[in-house]
Amino acid sequence: MSFDSIYSYKRFGSSKEIDGVRSGFQRDYDRLIFSSAFRRLQNKTQVFPLPGTAFVHNRLTHSLEVASVGRSLGKMVGERISSQYKSGNESAFEFYKYELANVIAAACLAHDIGNPAFGHSGEKAISAYFIEKAGEKIDGSDLRSFYNDQEWADISEFEGNANAIRVLTHSFKGRFNGGFGLTYTTIASILKYPCESIAVNKQFRHRKKYGFFQSEKETIMNLFSEMKMPVESGYPLIAKRHPFVYLVEAADDICYNIIDMEDAQRLHILSKKEVEECFMGLMKSINRQGEDLDRLWKNYQAVSDTNEAIAFLRARVINVLISEATEVFWEFRNEILKGEFNDTLLDNINQRTKALNEVKEISIHKIYGHDVVVQIEIAGFNVMSELLDLFIPALLTQKPSQKQLKILDLLPYQFTEYRDTDNKYQRTLNALDLISGMTDEYATDLYRKLKGIVIPGLK
Repeated sequence: MSFDSIYSYKRFGSSKEIDGVRSGFQRDYDRLIFSSAFRRLQNKTQVFPLPGTAFVHNRLTHSLEVASVGRSLGKMVGERISSQYKSGNESAFEFYKYELANVIAAACLAHDIGNPAFGHSGEKAISAYFIEKAGEKIDGSDLRSFYNDQEWADISEFEGNANAIRVLTHSFKGRFNGGFGLTYTTIASILKYPCESIAVNKQFRHRKKYGFFQSEKETIMNLFSEMKMPVESGYPLIAKRHPFVYLVEAADDICYNIIDMEDAQRLHILSKKEVEECFMGLMKSINRQGEDLDRLWKNYQAVSDTNEAIAFLRARVINVLISEATEVFWEFRNEILKGEFNDTLLDNINQRTKALNEVKEISIHKIYGHDVVVQIEIAGFNVMSELLDLFIPALLTQKPSQKQLKILDLLPYQFTEYRDTDNKYQRTLNALDLISGMTDEYATDLYRKLKGIVIPGLK
């Protein structure tokens, strides 16, 4: 791969050339912002539930902040790359000077759009359902027997990243061809794991998880070709990561590592002293840019409001990490272009400086293991499992019962492709399309109604 051949203005589902004031990449950003799938992120758990009046992050605010960090990373890296094309490739110069920041910002907005309700526990609940029900009989056959190995790997290890690709590119019934109609460049930038589910191998960063379902395999093959992404293997399908992925991934890593700490302080899970020591220690261990930390500390101490003081430090830490991630990307740009950089930008920083060790240690033991977080994970397992147990048998059986027919009536029109096929995998995906798109609140409400805990219309 080379910088002058890894971007494209082509859009999914359209051959029309974009003209007008807004570029295709700015339109990607706008289409995402105004989409219902993006709006639903406001009621999807990031790490914490929303306790009372405490303002903490959900997946929507997280995605907006990741987009902000991503835009900065794209701008800083784009400036460096564009400097190589000041005399020569005018198209490449224009793209990297003015558009890379828009690409990374749009991709950051979309990176969590396929995640189900209840955070990562929602993904685990979907996977667990199929594993636990594998031997259950439907029309006299085991559930597992309805799927080939590749299809089973998709649903028994459900992956929000792969679901994002489906949400963004699949032509759902009654909707536009090409899904959101985003550019190939933006989609390539969120494909963290350019391999199918049977190719997962945690020794390789780009195969730690999988990035697309079997239903989108042909779409992804076209993406690999258009974006000049080298294919390592045709079966199982594996390609090298697109270089822009590293910037989107770094923006996400920076935000969830740092902002979860800020939220924990707001919720009194962590003290002000714990967070300030962690943030200051992180900046001291990196500080490649030679920031005056003594002056920064004085400015911090001048802020008497605890939340605002921590927010001040958070902003400075993010700035330091953005600058350092830019340096790492540029230092390893040749390995990244060759697909030989088996690392992330943040992990590379941490291996050299140990800057994030304390953040991760505190997050694991004091934040992610907190009682409220564990409670919502358990609740998520129960809700998602029960909803799947209503929809999956109804979609797979040849002769649905009266109750199951009523359940199928609940599927919105765009998720009724099952009516046109006997393929059990495609039918299963329609259930996952519905359930994975639900917000925490809607999934819980529907669960209570369908289980008879609450009767609609009755007080």
